[in-house]
Amino acid sequence: MKTYYVYIMAGKSAVLYMGMTNNIKKRVHEHKNHSVKGFTDKYNVDRLLYFEIFRDPASAIKREKQIKAWRREKKVALIDSQNPDWVDLSKDWYGS
Repeated sequence: MKTYYVYIMAGKSAVLYMGMTNNIKKRVHEHKNHSVKGFTDKYNVDRLLYFEIFRDPASAIKREKQIKAWRREKKVALIDSQNPDWVDLSKDWYGS
């Protein structure tokens, strides 16, 4: 069975980005290396701050849309509830 992730990333300027994927390590790597042009590349979004795990894509998509609809303050509170220091959760995933 596949696993799906809803995640929040930020850049140094604290710009937030929400996404959904079935391969979080690959997707975060793409963000960090600017492999895909767009919002995350433009705003240098490269720190994984929060993620949730789902067993089906419909639930993940529903949750992603829910979080995207929130005001920034609620998104920040969600991050703070699990990662108050805003540490990059993927910092040890790729080696040096």
